[in-house]
Amino acid sequence: MQTVEELFNEIYDKFKINFYKIIFKKFEKRNPSLSLMEVFCVDIIYALNRPTISQLTEFMGASQPNTAYRITSLVKKGYVRKIQSDDDKREYYLELTDKYYKYNDIKKRYVDLVINRLKEKLTDEEMNTFQGILKQITSELMPEVTYIRQEKNQKDDNTSMIA
Repeated sequence: MQTVEELFNEIYDKFKINFYKIIFKKFEKRNPSLSLMEVFCVDIIYALNRPTISQLTEFMGASQPNTAYRITSLVKKGYVRKIQSDDDKREYYLELTDKYYKYNDIKKRYVDLVINRLKEKLTDEEMNTFQGILKQITSELMPEVTYIRQEKNQKDDNTSMIA
């Protein structure tokens, strides 16, 4: 019998591998526009929910010049916009463009598919329990990254448990 750790890793790997499979298939006949490091960078920008350049640099543990280089490349490729702060003109927020969201939809579609399959198999009570466990994992058991997408998650608290 598989342990909880093994099952959790297997689920994570399956989501990851399915995403890679779709991405490779999509880019089979053309060069992808993002390097692997740029993919990581835009995913972090998404997770941090409109970070400043300083926040991104701090989160990645990278140097300011390295982060600036990556951001410049992502802006040129059309995945990121730099928005100047109204309060501090030296500060810029990083916003993702529609081009990124089209890429991100590839990941979300498979998650949606799996969740819909899960909803068909589980009762409403089991789904609520599962959702509660996931909420506890993301809000309490991952303190290294609990602030990620926090603003979005707070908005989601106002919705019902089962969509």
